[in-house]
Amino acid sequence: MLSVKRMTPFYTSKEDFRLRLVFAYQYFSILKGQEVFQFVPIEGKEIVINMKSLQVENLGEVFVFQRGSRFIRLPLYQLLLISDLHLHLSGVLEGIFHLAPELSEPQAREIEQLIGELELENRLRMIDYALENNDKALFTELTEGMRTPNVQTE
Repeated sequence: MLSVKRMTPFYTSKEDFRLRLVFAYQYFSILKGQEVFQFVPIEGKEIVINMKSLQVENLGEVFVFQRGSRFIRLPLYQLLLISDLHLHLSGVLEGIFHLAPELSEPQAREIEQLIGELELENRLRMIDYALENNDKALFTELTEGMRTPNVQTE
C-alpha cells in the first residue's frame, strides 16, 4: 500500500458545482515503503470533485511520481484504491469549504456503510483488473487482509 505524505493543492477553483484541485511540484508526494516519490505534472495534474455528490469525476487522470530516475504512473482511481488519498481529500475539502455538516447518528451510520460498500466494490473491480492483466503483485496486495465469507457445508 502507498500512503500520501503531502497533498496541498497549488491552486483551487470552484466552477458551478465542481471543485478543481490543481497540483504542482513539491505539493504532492507519496510514500512507497520508506521511499518518498514526488509528484511531477507530466500527465495529470488535477483532481475534479463534484460538490453535489462529493465524488471524484476524473478517475482516469494519470498521476506521475518520481524518485531519482524511477517513476510511478498511477491512474487516479488506482491511487484512491491503494492509498489513503481519500483521507487527505476529505481534509482538504473540510479546510477549504468547511464541509463538515451536522449529521444525525443514523445518517452517519448509513454514510459509513455506503462508503464501505463502495470501497469493497472498487477493490473487487481492481482484483478483476489484476486478474485480467495477470498482475500477481497487484492481486496479492488487493487480496491481503480480505476475509472470505463463512460458508457452512453439510
